[in-house]
Amino acid sequence: MGKKMISFIAVILLLFVSMVYALRSGSLHIGIFDLTTGLLNGGNEDVAAIKDLRFPRILIATMAGACLSVSGALLQAVMRNPLAEAGIIGIAAGANFLQTLVISLFPMVFFFGPLFSFIGGGIAWLIVATLAWQSGYRPLRLILVGVAVHAIFTALNESLPFLGGITGVQFNAATTSTFTQQTWGNVEVMVIYGAIGLLLSFFVISWCNLLSMEDRTAMNLGMNVTLARIIVSVIAVFLASVSTSVAGVISFIGLLVPHIGRALVGSDYKLLIPFSALFGAWLLLLADTLGRTMLAPMEIPASVLMVFIGGPFLIIMLRRSEQVAGN
Repeated sequence: MGKKMISFIAVILLLFVSMVYALRSGSLHIGIFDLTTGLLNGGNEDVAAIKDLRFPRILIATMAGACLSVSGALLQAVMRNPLAEAGIIGIAAGANFLQTLVISLFPMVFFFGPLFSFIGGGIAWLIVATLAWQSGYRPLRLILVGVAVHAIFTALNESLPFLGGITGVQFNAATTSTFTQQTWGNVEVMVIYGAIGLLLSFFVISWCNLLSMEDRTAMNLGMNVTLARIIVSVIAVFLASVSTSVAGVISFIGLLVPHIGRALVGSDYKLLIPFSALFGAWLLLLADTLGRTMLAPMEIPASVLMVFIGGPFLIIMLRRSEQVAGN
């Protein structure tokens, strides 16, 4: 059995074990048999509480992790840059801002929140892609432009409460980077839009492999590089925006997971995309579960834990990229 097969089996087992642990951990403790019986037959108040509180949280964390990780892998192929990630370069902040603004003003369009989030993420992406281009996307320039765009949209988002008395802006839990108080309605939104984005990502696998090459090589193989970049970028932004619309801004997972995936299963997107989806789902679920159990009843948002892990990783990647560029 090869390393790639072992990696897939291991991450599937880790995801399954983590889901079971997440279901059982917390203030309500219940055995597997009682949990299964309660889910099938009903009549157990503890099981009903777990079903309404923990199940939505687990499903959203796993789907958001998968979407963000695949989005990062796609962006890295488009920009041929290992540091491209929606949370770092401002896409998530732009998505969060526009979705927050529109839904706060017009709550009746909640189900279409991911579409407004997608528009906001697309605007941020266009700004970053335009300003960061200089005969290619150098890592440091990309990060600097992305951080600036992220800061601008974050400031705009944080200024909205001060307009509350004038515009009637109100905020809900979906706009913050936490998985608390998630509902089955949020699960429906996340699963429907997320499944569409993940499915589309499998249709561009061959393009991603070609985009990883030099443009001239890809064109000689009959590929329309510009069109492919646009389509793959749209899918990547859509995946990141869908996750942001429900789970909030979560950075670094789209940076970490594809790099780990390349080390374990290689750079072929035929394997990298499904592995990134599985590993990202497990990593974000693990971060959320640890965040709510380590200091219970206090809770650490999963986004904060991801920053603790991803921040040092980004610094290491930047140093390596600049050393390569310097050589």
